[in-house]
Amino acid sequence: MPRSADAVVLVSGGLDSCVTLARAFVDCHGVALLHATYGQRTAARERASFDAIADHYSVPLELRLVLDLSFLGSMGGSALTDARVPVPEGLPGKGVPTTYVPFRNGLLLSAAVSWAEVLEADSVWIGVVEEDGSGYPDCRESFLAAFESAARLGSRTGESMRVLRPLVGLRKSEIVRLGFELHAPLPLTWSCYRSTESACGRCESCILRLRGFEEAGVADPIRYDDDGTGHGV
Repeated sequence: MPRSADAVVLVSGGLDSCVTLARAFVDCHGVALLHATYGQRTAARERASFDAIADHYSVPLELRLVLDLSFLGSMGGSALTDARVPVPEGLPGKGVPTTYVPFRNGLLLSAAVSWAEVLEADSVWIGVVEEDGSGYPDCRESFLAAFESAARLGSRTGESMRVLRPLVGLRKSEIVRLGFELHAPLPLTWSCYRSTESACGRCESCILRLRGFEEAGVADPIRYDDDGTGHGV
């Protein structure tokens, strides 16, 4: 049973989770990485990013766990998992957008706490962002604080269990800058909700990412559909 990690980090393969891992890699003695597939459109591309990021940080295979949450896809209810619901272009309006996957972060955090107990780790890390979180209810600081309280009550780890969310109060541009400061492998990340070869540049996730890089004053290192930079979308 591996016991060389004091933190479990949720890593989707996206920008935010990669920067969160970069922070945890500096602050912790050892990290274990948790990834999940749940029937999302870009599952294979996200898995490839997860593997590449884990390789970059030389995380051993026994400290990588990939969960199959395909029941979320079977339930539907999200443009990310239901082919009948188109992924919208542009930023969402008021209310919860169709790209919200019902209670996904609650399920991911529950799994992370379970594995943390097995590893005798005392923290789980998640890269959620409230301000740029598209209105997802499970990206709110209030939810994360409440979940941490529940995890302390419901696990044998007790009061020492922490749910760390270092990006929750940051803007995307601040996350990009932090990623560069921490030498996070941003070219390995994937954020697009629609495409797997080159990013579409038009879904809300791409737009938020592109805006973050633009405001940070640096180029996004991944390839987009139009001219490779995301400009003009």
